[in-house]
Amino acid sequence: MTTEVSAAELASRTILRKDLKADAAAFIDTKIPGSEGKINYPLIGPGVSENAEQVVPVTAPHGFNLGAAAMPAGVTNNLHLHFTAEVFVCMAGEWLFRWGVRGDDGEVTVRPGDVISIPTWVFRGFTSVGTDDAFLFTALGRDRSGGLIWAPSVLEKAARHGLHLTSDNRIVETAPGEYPAGVELKRPLTDEQLAALRTIGVEEMRTRLARPSDLRWSATPFLDSALETGGAELAAVVGYGITEDRDQHPRLADPHGFSLARLRAATGRGMSAHSVDESQVLIVTGGRWRITLNRENPISTELGPYDTLSIPVGAWRRFESIGEETGEMVVITGGEGRTRIEWDPAVVSLAEERGTVIDANGYAAEAAFLQA
Repeated sequence: MTTEVSAAELASRTILRKDLKADAAAFIDTKIPGSEGKINYPLIGPGVSENAEQVVPVTAPHGFNLGAAAMPAGVTNNLHLHFTAEVFVCMAGEWLFRWGVRGDDGEVTVRPGDVISIPTWVFRGFTSVGTDDAFLFTALGRDRSGGLIWAPSVLEKAARHGLHLTSDNRIVETAPGEYPAGVELKRPLTDEQLAALRTIGVEEMRTRLARPSDLRWSATPFLDSALETGGAELAAVVGYGITEDRDQHPRLADPHGFSLARLRAATGRGMSAHSVDESQVLIVTGGRWRITLNRENPISTELGPYDTLSIPVGAWRRFESIGEETGEMVVITGGEGRTRIEWDPAVVSLAEERGTVIDANGYAAEAAFLQA
């Protein structure tokens, strides 16, 4: 399937940092002392926001949701659990993550460059403990993530400050200490239900944290690795995703509903023209990139740090690092398993001339082996 993208659609799918729309009322804990000042940014899909008034820049289904959170130092996001995957990409600040029914099963500090995936059905919360510019991107599995469950103590504290959660995950506000009439509210989990939830140890959670030092970069992850228009390096973090290096393995391989990888390239290098039959989102984490879509009527946009771009299924794309420093970005691709890349025929031909082809299993291989 080939999709041609119009200039208007490209603009609608490009979310620049300067255009982010803050939502300070996304969740019921925003009036609990110590949690005021939480800022959420919806980017792609509704996520798990409990604010019926939120404005979502990109609403097309992707198979996953993307949002962001910014919190001044000392502000806390309270204990809750998700039914689908939740993966955090730390851009700035320091964040103390804790987990467990009471938040005391373990804790870990997440810093810029870190990616952490919290298991489903595990209570988690986090506090900004560094600088006031702390910022996280958050990817959630599935188009419909089912909302979330707050720890009973959070529901109780929120109610004392006049915020209540309905059974369909929407906030209702009353005077502090009062309860809304004629509305079915979310019921807190019982002690028996809380006791049935599994516990996660510190060692297991450490395997779900990918610090920069944990990454295993492939210098030849793609068919075009030796071409002038290629040369990007890839580190697989969640899922096998788009790698064509048969020896590359991700930090986390359990199903998330999407894959997440880090991509980097020197100035002038990147990924040659290609397409994938999955939704894909780019988050720039360093340098500057030029992203060009379409083969017949090419259109381009330039992205810097914190900027994101949603690329439609089947659209032709080319990534080029154009800044003075190495370009870096996070690539999130829909789907549970490997994503096969379709390369432009000219790229396939030139790569074969240089001695590289794609084998029957979808991995890059020396052409001489297949031509023997």
